[in-house]
Amino acid sequence: MSQVKKMLLGTAFVAMGLSASAFAQTAQPSADAGQMSAPAAPSAQTAPPPQNIVAPAPTDPFVVKRNANAQASAEYKASKKASKQDLKATNKEAKAQYKEQVRNAKINKKADNQTANDELKGTEPDGPKDTGLQH
Repeated sequence: MSQVKKMLLGTAFVAMGLSASAFAQTAQPSADAGQMSAPAAPSAQTAPPPQNIVAPAPTDPFVVKRNANAQASAEYKASKKASKQDLKATNKEAKAQYKEQVRNAKINKKADNQTANDELKGTEPDGPKDTGLQH
């Protein structure tokens, strides 16, 4: 036999012995409670694997209605939150677009004023501006 098989068999026998001794300790009748005996050494028991226990669906109509209402409320809140975030993003984009349009309009107005100023100065005669007339 290979060493692995020997170790597995040894481990299995030890585990069986420990479980049998644990069973014997819990199965003792309580009539011997008057006798004082030395406590047994703690055994190295392995915990049973966790079981996934699924509760059956409730048959009470009020519980079913409460669960359905809770689920519908959660879905509504999630939908409302998503819509609110979408609206914020849309508003932010529209605001940025508006600011860009205003900025461009100011630049265009400034350029138009400068052009009009240049044309006005270009059409004036080069003569003296003050003719000496007083009002």
